[in-house]
Amino acid sequence: MDIIAVDKFWQLINEKLEGWLEAGIKILPNIMVAILLAIFFGILAKYVGRAAQKLLHRTLESEQIANLLASVIKVLVLFAGLFVALDFLGLTGTVMSLLAGAGIVGLALGFAFQDMAENLIAGIAMGVRKPFQIGDVIEADKVFGTVKIINLRNTLVETFFGQVEIIPNKILFRNILTNYTSTGARRIEVPVGISYADDPEKAASVIKDVINDCDFVIRKEETAVYAKEFADSSINLLVWFWIDYPGETGFMQARHTAVIEIKKALENADILIPFPIRTLDFGAKGGEKLNTMLSQKKTAHNRDSNASKGEEHGETANDDDTAGSN
Repeated sequence: MDIIAVDKFWQLINEKLEGWLEAGIKILPNIMVAILLAIFFGILAKYVGRAAQKLLHRTLESEQIANLLASVIKVLVLFAGLFVALDFLGLTGTVMSLLAGAGIVGLALGFAFQDMAENLIAGIAMGVRKPFQIGDVIEADKVFGTVKIINLRNTLVETFFGQVEIIPNKILFRNILTNYTSTGARRIEVPVGISYADDPEKAASVIKDVINDCDFVIRKEETAVYAKEFADSSINLLVWFWIDYPGETGFMQARHTAVIEIKKALENADILIPFPIRTLDFGAKGGEKLNTMLSQKKTAHNRDSNASKGEEHGETANDDDTAGSN
């Protein structure tokens, strides 16, 4: 009984093995073709990746973005070859399962690394758009400084206080970004106050001439001086002029020199830069005029002085009478 059971077991195994062997022999040509297709797509992916890398390096300035996109293209070609090979073997269901699995895995990874993926995509987009380059002076999200390093996920900016700020690329991509270097020039604004007794047009002419004499000033025809407002102690003017940016003379040095030269020029032209002044108007409605108040003060002072002298004279007379009686 046991011998019969063992014989049946081995017979079943032999039948299965023979069936698999026959199926393998039938599908062997397809397997060979699938292997050749996989090899072909592997070689194709290698050359396509190299070609894409060279092309992207010419198109994009960011080497990191170029390498990343070239790798993505290479992987896509490899996956295409894998799916074609599996489909040639008749494993369409396996192909669909792989696609569904890849979609689910991609969705899960997207949720898990949402911020990282967003920063990465923003970095790629900025690499294509090129809103700024290394060495540019930018301002974004209350950070003002010079771009030092541009990564795929973040950008390093050195502020003018010496700190290095790491800004996620999604913030630079979403928010308003000011690039002070892109135009090659920057306008400087200097406020100046002059006395009410001086002529604003004369002051504007003097200031404009001295500013245009500075070597670092460009677009001299656009140098302008505008009267801004009537302030408490002065008429406030705004001085506008342009400099190369970045250039040999920095922003702070240019403004420093401009302030000094404006002060010298106004002093030479006898134009006053006033201190804060307060005017007391005693003649306003409901009050008394200054001369009236001074007259009243003087009369009261004289009255007090005469009264004091009278008292002193009386005391002296009393002392004399006392001495005579003695």
